[in-house]
Amino acid sequence: MAKKETKKIVTPKEKPTTKKAEPELKKVVSEKAVEVKKPETVILARNIEKELDDISPEDFPTEKELASKPDRYFEAIGRRKTAVARVRLFTRGDKQFLVNGKQYQEYFTLLQDQETSTASMKKMKCLDKFKVTVIVKGGGRNAQAEAVRHGTARVLVDFNANFRKRLRKAGFLTRDPRMRERKKFGLKRARKSPQWAKR
Repeated sequence: MAKKETKKIVTPKEKPTTKKAEPELKKVVSEKAVEVKKPETVILARNIEKELDDISPEDFPTEKELASKPDRYFEAIGRRKTAVARVRLFTRGDKQFLVNGKQYQEYFTLLQDQETSTASMKKMKCLDKFKVTVIVKGGGRNAQAEAVRHGTARVLVDFNANFRKRLRKAGFLTRDPRMRERKKFGLKRARKSPQWAKR
């Protein structure tokens, strides 16, 4: 005899009703968010109020302080042998040429060095039109004077690019590469050898 097929009755599983739980969850989440956000915003607002209360008119810069700010300047570096000159050209201020805090006539005592140091400024007829401050280090007075000339020529080109042609033609923009040759081992100087004795 053929076996009777028995169909199993599958009852759908009871699904948990989440419709009622959703609004409760939303309420809990929103309450937590409010609890977290509220104190932070209150603290920030209080801090801002304190900062505003602390500010006084004395904290703002006065007209004298604004006037005492450094003026705009152009800067360049000149070199010769081991001398390095940092030149600054100010568009405002007293029209003077200072080298290491002194007038260039006081710093360079020789007339030749004075003419060399101001050669590029005189070439462009700008010696009495700007305030120039120079800090020069290393080398001797002659090398320092030529370093100042090189630096002033460079700073004038930064100020006005049209000056380049005349300063280049005069040779003031060229960095002189000539240096003292180093002493060699076994010799008195770079090339000079000790006296030779036959016996």
